[in-house]
Amino acid sequence: MAAKNSKKSVPFPSREQILEYVNASEQRVGKREIARAFRLDSEQKLSLKRVLKALEAEGAIERGRGRHYHEPGSLPSVAVVEVTGIDTDGELLARPLSWNEEVPAPVVYVVPEGRSRAALAPGDRALVRLRKLDPGSYEGKVIRRLAEAPARALGIYEAFGAQGRIRPIDRRAKQEFLVAPGDTMDCEPGELVRAEVRPGRPLGLRHARVVERLGPAQGPRAISLITIHDHDIPTRFSEEALRQAEACGAAPMENRADLRAVPLVTIDGADARDFDDAVWAAPDPDRNNPGGWCLVVAIADVAWYVRPGDPLDKEAYERGNSVYFPDRVVPMLPEELSNGWCSLVPGEDRPCLAAHLRIDADGNPLGHRFERGMMRSAARLTYAQVQEARDGRPDDTTGPLTETVIEPLYGAYEALARARRERGVLELDLAERRVVIGDDGALVRVETRERFDSHKLIEEFMICANVAAAEKLEDRKRPCVYRVHDQPSRDKLEALRQFLDTLGIKFSRGQVVRAMDLNRILARAEGRPDARMINEVVLRSQAQAVYDPANIAHFGLALRRYCHFTSPIRRYADLLIHRALIEGLGLGAGGLGADVPDLALVSEHISTTERRASTAERDAVDRFTAGYLAEKVGAVFAGRINGVTRFGLFVTLDESGGDGLVPMRSLPDDYYVHDEKNHRLVGRSTGRTFHLGDGVEVRLAEANPITGGLILEMMEGGRASTRRPRRPGGAATKGKRKTANRGHR
Repeated sequence: MAAKNSKKSVPFPSREQILEYVNASEQRVGKREIARAFRLDSEQKLSLKRVLKALEAEGAIERGRGRHYHEPGSLPSVAVVEVTGIDTDGELLARPLSWNEEVPAPVVYVVPEGRSRAALAPGDRALVRLRKLDPGSYEGKVIRRLAEAPARALGIYEAFGAQGRIRPIDRRAKQEFLVAPGDTMDCEPGELVRAEVRPGRPLGLRHARVVERLGPAQGPRAISLITIHDHDIPTRFSEEALRQAEACGAAPMENRADLRAVPLVTIDGADARDFDDAVWAAPDPDRNNPGGWCLVVAIADVAWYVRPGDPLDKEAYERGNSVYFPDRVVPMLPEELSNGWCSLVPGEDRPCLAAHLRIDADGNPLGHRFERGMMRSAARLTYAQVQEARDGRPDDTTGPLTETVIEPLYGAYEALARARRERGVLELDLAERRVVIGDDGALVRVETRERFDSHKLIEEFMICANVAAAEKLEDRKRPCVYRVHDQPSRDKLEALRQFLDTLGIKFSRGQVVRAMDLNRILARAEGRPDARMINEVVLRSQAQAVYDPANIAHFGLALRRYCHFTSPIRRYADLLIHRALIEGLGLGAGGLGADVPDLALVSEHISTTERRASTAERDAVDRFTAGYLAEKVGAVFAGRINGVTRFGLFVTLDESGGDGLVPMRSLPDDYYVHDEKNHRLVGRSTGRTFHLGDGVEVRLAEANPITGGLILEMMEGGRASTRRPRRPGGAATKGKRKTANRGHR
């Protein structure tokens, strides 16, 4: 009797069916999963093996770890990603860390931790759960941020019986630390403390000892300390560097030009603590240059005190730059130099490196020379003081200087401004937040920083000197660390074009873009209620300005060559330029010397420290703003939508500039669909639309000074749009222009 088949074979799937199954699977699948899905028998599995091998050879599928197959260019369901930036909608962008294929990596849109954009920043890494959106893009929900256990910790001390605990403020730290009775420094519960983590990995909580008491955790003083720790910014100088700084004294007059009779003045903010640049101007006496000007930009001679390879140099290089917070500065150099011998305080002799500049009546450069000198500042002026004097309201300090010093400075500035307009410098109009702190250390208010022509005057003088320094080093064929700003990438320009199209602003595709082309867009935005948001999106479309020994020009400033020369107290890049000029022009000691560092590595390092500083400064302002608003929870504010995402809306508050999230769940009753192309959320039932740039009213639900996060709730019947998306050519609503801010430098 013949044996009966216990199982009937099913038809073998086609190549297209197998390929469709692999590509459609959210998980990476192996031969076993494919065979199970199509209920293949043992003989058919051999055929499957041959088909998979052929598909792999053709490049239709790829085989990864564990012999799992996947669509080329696809990602697994869980992966480690690194945050790379923010797109025009304000969403966090990331790339898979392990991507090593020749094709471009897929874009990952990261859903931040705790629904706060402050939770992750460029450079951070996280383990995310991925969901495919379309070919080439994924949504990544953060499972956890990745960081090793810290060797030190900043946290809030709490008492638990005989032992204490430190609750870390770092969002990356998931565990508390135990503190033995003898390691507490007698701190009180609720204090912010700095601690050293004990070595070893016990089964339970790790141990730490308190090394510094920093005061109440809820006080304004704690905000900067938290930010400093969060970004790992060095705050303590080595003993060798401190001893070297303390041993510094007056620089000798030998081989220096005597500039003490020139009435150079410093012009800075009222809260500035270091003064490293001074300026002077006068009409050019040369009859061949009618209406032209002679300028002097004198910069503190930091290179005299900080020599290559010494302890101060090593500390300055590690920091890369000073970091400025609303209540303090983390300086690149010890105070003996930054506030002492290298600070151009009035009435005292100070060594300087001076740029002598000649320009014509239209601000075009005619010549320059550099020399080492000794100067004596005639006055320490503030931007507001100088502007008041210019507007006919001098005080006791500016009165005697108005005609002889201040008026010529403005005359030279007006010439430089004409050259700036002719070049077509990118003119972004972005308000800058200023945190006002009282004498008692309490937060008073958050306001828009005032911007005067005196700010622009100093900026133009510094740009002129920076260009001259780069040209002089090129003339002498000396190494130079340029400040470069590349053109916007094609992808970013296309995203900008699509965004502007939704607002009815035409931006032609395929043109060679110059800064002045973007200025025309900004001019069209002027007066619109969404003008600030348009300026922010144009800023996001820009490449990151960096340091580089290879010159690729500066797009934003429309300059063929540019470097940083004017702030060696607070930027290591400027100190390098000083050393290169001193060596190239034979100006004495303190030059680069024979052992020139690898400028490519140096440039990469100081570009990184600069990004760290700017991110920390921005985070600190966010935290101070949240601290200021913490007492206003429940209040209603006017704001404007500056980001539309799958998980909610980001809204910037008009009054304080605070940036908060309106979670999807708090929107008026409806199911909202994310229309990515038109930058909006649309209610499926009501048709109610929340569009990028719309004015809205929101209630403050939560303000967390520790993270800087704001959670907002949309007011029922608020001013959100119920219209259809704008069509190209639609009329723009007029509104008041915000205070100007300096261009991308």
